[in-house]
Amino acid sequence: MGEQSRNRNRRRALTSRIVNRVEHMAKKRRSTVSSTKRQPKTEAHASWDVLFSQLAFETARLSGKPAVFLAAAVAVVAWALSGPLFGFSDTWQLVINTSTTIVTFLMVFLIQNTQNRDTLALQLKLAELIFVIDGAQNKLATAEDLSDEDLEWLHENYRQRCAQTLDHLERRRKRARSAA
Repeated sequence: MGEQSRNRNRRRALTSRIVNRVEHMAKKRRSTVSSTKRQPKTEAHASWDVLFSQLAFETARLSGKPAVFLAAAVAVVAWALSGPLFGFSDTWQLVINTSTTIVTFLMVFLIQNTQNRDTLALQLKLAELIFVIDGAQNKLATAEDLSDEDLEWLHENYRQRCAQTLDHLERRRKRARSAA
């Protein structure tokens, strides 16, 4: 019983230190954010954001369809079959190189926009789960806003907590097996 009590006290102390550290980091973050005033978006800027988001969403949605892949494959085959017609010239090669480079360059930005939106939506869903679960540390609901160093610190602390819990469970299992 004494060992279980010590382990429980250690976990509580570690949790308390983590919560205090997260609260400190959140206060620091809030003071930094509140000190930088954002300029309100103009109507033209807001409409551009909406247009770009819609374009990025639709492009990402459509580019993942099998028909788009098939169309791209057909275009490459048509380009390859037209090689003898153009004598496999430098211009013929430049057409496919330029086309694929432009498409790739533009798709990077559209896919990144979609990835950012998906990640933000996932973070919001996780934050909602943290808020509705009794006993959860609400301070971690905005962990994505922390610096890389703070996230690494939290990761290491949670890794240590998991290792301690695993050790505790293994000891309990050994005792249960030996008692049986």
